[in-house]
Amino acid sequence: MNLKEHYNSLYVNSIENIKKDQYIIDHLIDSSSDNRFGITVLIRPSLEVKNKIQDFLNELKKSNPNQYYYPNSDIHITVLSIISCHDGFDLKTISIPEYRKIIQKSIEDIKDLEIHFEGITASNSAIMIQGFTNNNSLDQLRDNLRTNFKNSGLQQSIDSRYAIQTAHSTVIRFREKIIDKEALLKSLEEYRTFDFGKFKVEKIELVHNDWYQREHFTQQLYSFIL
Repeated sequence: MNLKEHYNSLYVNSIENIKKDQYIIDHLIDSSSDNRFGITVLIRPSLEVKNKIQDFLNELKKSNPNQYYYPNSDIHITVLSIISCHDGFDLKTISIPEYRKIIQKSIEDIKDLEIHFEGITASNSAIMIQGFTNNNSLDQLRDNLRTNFKNSGLQQSIDSRYAIQTAHSTVIRFREKIIDKEALLKSLEEYRTFDFGKFKVEKIELVHNDWYQREHFTQQLYSFIL
């Protein structure tokens, strides 16, 4: 996949839909009855990078404070959703040590992974930071996890929604009607190619999480050093 082309195509199509008010509002983000949980392997950016993201989010909050903005604690890159979030998932039904073994096996040859957050893109329901890797380590890690989990017999739902291939991070979700569409589009265009910085990936996490990876609903199950 050519990531730049993919991100650009997403941006162009989604901005057109936003202009036409054809964006999707997430009605579950504030729901107290949302019980979708799962387990995920993820990467967290460096604090320096996350602080630059907050500068961007603060700019958008000025004109559209009613949308859902990710705090630093929740910003992440999904490596792979091992069990996709769904109603009724209970952590007690799986053996965490068995999952840990599979992930440990999958990261054995993964090293020197760096991610560069540069520019923003969009979907019909969210705004994302574009991530680019310095080598194929992230692709290899995902392939290792897919193969090892599918051969393990453990409960998993890898790629059940879609096969993730990017290194993006979702940072804004539409929770209500956009108040000032003109200001939002202007700010997005200004940050279209903004350099949020690079960070070396030194660890990955296995977490039990809700749909939005909110800190108060997320439990770290294990941290793996690369």
